[in-house]
Amino acid sequence: EKIMSQGVLEVYILNVLYAIGGILVGLFSAWFVYWMFDKMTPTCNLDEELKKGNMAVAIALGCLFIMIGLLVGLIVGLGLN
Repeated sequence: EKIMSQGVLEVYILNVLYAIGGILVGLFSAWFVYWMFDKMTPTCNLDEELKKGNMAVAIALGCLFIMIGLLVGLIVGLGLN
């Protein structure tokens, strides 16, 4: 007997592929946004400021990554519907 029909299995596989794609898009987006933010602020070396413990830079970057995560999550969530 078939436990799952072919159509249900295809939906599960597509959902897994969407999730993997969303993770890859999210990681690339986070890297790209960090890179762009670093290029747009040439007088501030983000790596050095983070090593020094600059909380303002840490909070700004954290908010930037949260924003990207929410946007990518929304896009992936809409793709699953």
